[in-house]
Formats: sequence, C-alpha cells, structure tokens
Amino acid sequence: MKKARKLYESPSGDRWFLIADPSGTVFVHHEANLASGGHVEHEDVVAFLSRGSGPEQQELLRLIGTLTEEHPAVTGK
Repeated sequence: MKKARKLYESPSGDRWFLIADPSGTVFVHHEANLASGGHVEHEDVVAFLSRGSGPEQQELLRLIGTLTEEHPAVTGK
C-alpha cells in the first residue's frame, strides 16, 4: 500500500504529495489544477528539490527538517 502526505496546495489548486510506494521508492506526486489540464506527474525527490525554491519545495524541506526534532544532535569524536 502506498503512503502519501500532502506537501502543498497552491492558491490555483495545484497539489503536491510525498509518496512512498511498497517497494520503498519515495517520489513527489504533482496534480495540476483542472484549468491547466489536470495532468499528474511523478518526480524524483532530488529533481523536485533541484528545480526551484517555491513554496512546495520549501514545505518538503521543512518536513525533512522535522525529522531531526525528535533526536539529540550527534557530535563527532
């Protein structure tokens, strides 16, 4: 079963989700708004982050940052 988390929804209705499929592959799922044709695209996380710094990329980076909030900092020896 796929696991999904909504990353961002634009004022125009475009939506981005972070998806993990059963094989462990993680990707960004983009649903364009109906006025733009409603196209659905899947994109590798690295490609998604490297193509800009829009609010959808910023939300993914914020989400990644939350992964460190529960764990103490690791210090080098």
